[in-house]
Amino acid sequence: MRPLTHTRRIALMLTAGATALAGLTLIPGSAGAAEVPVGNGGYSDERPAGTVGPLDSAGNPVLPQLTDAVAGQPVPTNDWWTSLVFKRYADIPHSQPMYGHPLSYRAVAGGLEVGYQTQPNVDGSYYNFPHQADLTLGVAGLNSPDTKADGWSDWTVTPYWEDAGHTFRATIGHGSPYVYAEGTGGNAEIVTAGPAEVFADEGSTLGVTVNGRDYALFAPSGSSWNVSGTTISSDLGGADYYSVAVLPDQGALDLYAQYAYSFVTGSVVDWDYNESAGQVSATYTLETEAREGDETGTIQALYPHQWAYTSDTLTDYEYVSPRGVMRVRDGNSFTTTQDVTGVLPALPETDGVDQGQLAAFVNEVAADASIGFGDTYWSGKQFGRLAQVVPIADQIGETAARDQLLEAMKAGFEEWFTVGGPAEFSYDSDWKTLTGYPASYGSDQELNDHHFHYSYFVFAAATIAAYDPAWAEESAWGGMVEELIADAANPSRDDDRYPFLRGFDVYAGHSWAAGHQGFEAGNNQESSSESVNLSAGLIMWGEATGDTELRDLGVYLLTTESESIRQYWFDGDEENFPADYQHNTVGMVWSNGASHSTWWTGNPEEIHGINVLPVTGASLHLARDKDAIIRNLEELVEENGGPPVEWKEILWEFQALADPTAARAAYDSDGGGSYTPEAGESWAHVYHWIYTLDAIGAPDTSITADSPTAAAFSDGTTTTYAAHNYGGSERTVTFSDGTTLTVPPGSSASTTG
Repeated sequence: MRPLTHTRRIALMLTAGATALAGLTLIPGSAGAAEVPVGNGGYSDERPAGTVGPLDSAGNPVLPQLTDAVAGQPVPTNDWWTSLVFKRYADIPHSQPMYGHPLSYRAVAGGLEVGYQTQPNVDGSYYNFPHQADLTLGVAGLNSPDTKADGWSDWTVTPYWEDAGHTFRATIGHGSPYVYAEGTGGNAEIVTAGPAEVFADEGSTLGVTVNGRDYALFAPSGSSWNVSGTTISSDLGGADYYSVAVLPDQGALDLYAQYAYSFVTGSVVDWDYNESAGQVSATYTLETEAREGDETGTIQALYPHQWAYTSDTLTDYEYVSPRGVMRVRDGNSFTTTQDVTGVLPALPETDGVDQGQLAAFVNEVAADASIGFGDTYWSGKQFGRLAQVVPIADQIGETAARDQLLEAMKAGFEEWFTVGGPAEFSYDSDWKTLTGYPASYGSDQELNDHHFHYSYFVFAAATIAAYDPAWAEESAWGGMVEELIADAANPSRDDDRYPFLRGFDVYAGHSWAAGHQGFEAGNNQESSSESVNLSAGLIMWGEATGDTELRDLGVYLLTTESESIRQYWFDGDEENFPADYQHNTVGMVWSNGASHSTWWTGNPEEIHGINVLPVTGASLHLARDKDAIIRNLEELVEENGGPPVEWKEILWEFQALADPTAARAAYDSDGGGSYTPEAGESWAHVYHWIYTLDAIGAPDTSITADSPTAAAFSDGTTTTYAAHNYGGSERTVTFSDGTTLTVPPGSSASTTG
């Protein structure tokens, strides 16, 4: 995807010692640490004194558990399978359960546990489909002390086992009903968790039912399987490979046998933003190798956010999953196409706001504009708070306040991007990650939440770039912004300093927060909205700096995750949550289910609000499903025993995306502006947001545009069209209903057509 920038190439060479040591600046008080310069800023090649990096639960440093074949490569932490490489617990040297869907897995000493859970546990605030082993795949006698990662691709991974006389490796992946196994030192051996009922025995192909689930076992042609109690074995005819598939039903055996020897070797997603059509397409391809014969096709199971947007032919077969029904595709690839909902730096100018009141709110923020250095998350929220007010100040002509806000943000960035002060970034060459110190919420010890924290930095930096392009040059401070982008959402698979898309799971359609995936429930993500904040930042940064590749990545990520949020956090179609689950929204999505909760409180307001904040011009995508917003807030009031009393301004802004009139009424009746809002919010932004939407109507996401920074709004009678032009020349934006809007350079504009 995106090649290394000039600045990042320099930093890479410095880190590798390929350039003169004169390029490194020694950090005072540290004999070995040095600053790696990046434009006007830089980062340290060692952590600040007294701080830590990745640790296990006992407080011991941990290193990525990789085989020699992939040692030193950047590991995509924060993935569905990361417990293979980040051993959070010393007494779990293999892995936690890993949920690929439809199958779940767990690495154990004897090989790979495989299960297919079809019945959820539902208990109050959560539901889950826990891992339950039906089969354990391996070779006879295998007793490996640990399991390592031997390779990975965009959504597949290959765990590896080895002991004194055996080796075993298995390739597994999202959406794959197959496991592709290779082993040495003994016969293939599959241990069943209960009696195996044989429903088909065709020599090299064996169909068995275990715990009510149907599996097909495929040995090389000419060999056979032997069933003895709960042990199924084969000498594989002298070969060293076999495959296993979970069947949607026994009638699918012949279809699945057709692809049994077409082993998956990799997975790749390619995205294409068709700006003129206002659509983004993504093609998901499995790479295969024929172990015998010449068949190279395969089978994939698509999640709801995928099959709802593909025109590729699907079979009638289905699987159960924690995300709802997965539909089966007979083929190596499929393509999804979605309309793009644009982002705006601010809502458009209207006569719906009181200019004097708004100016007072803006100047109140500007008078106290500064960035503290508590940690990357809370500093980030301060960046975000100020960034939201900058375009509002510009819109109403409060240029002094605007510039004061910009200068405060610049000062904050320059402190964070300079080594040796109260805050800095440090690169870990073992884990290939850039961590900000002071750290928080496990961003250092567990590699958690980098996409959350850095989203605020990138979004705010894009705001500065729109007003001061020179500041955002790579040779100035933009190079460090792109280091943060590379850590959290690197679009390059060839970069040996950061992994490809660290936190974003391209097949699941959303990000994961935990850097170690060290839970029985797999991985998790709470604040999907902060993940979207990063994607929006990429769009705006790419537009402001002319980097269309980063912009297009942001469009793909935001559009994909928007639908995943609608489906898996808000159950927009009311089809994906289990039928007896009593909530219509969840605070956290887990690999094996979801929970109506947060990490820190059971207060309904935070549960409902954590997937809304920060409210920005990127939040417009939530208006794609206004009914889901209304259901969400109705449930909140019921749970809360009345309207919200905490984070109420966040929830009013959320309401305004579906019912602006009701949101304004709530604001007016509850004394909006009379108390301290949530830490990342300000009354300037809340007032502007609610009163603007009350004047022009909620977002009309059925209307798209040939720009990623454009949107339409409708009050039922009048449609308002808005766009921002980050470029240096006038641009005409065309909307899907034929309306055109001419936008001056470096400006926003709107029209009612």
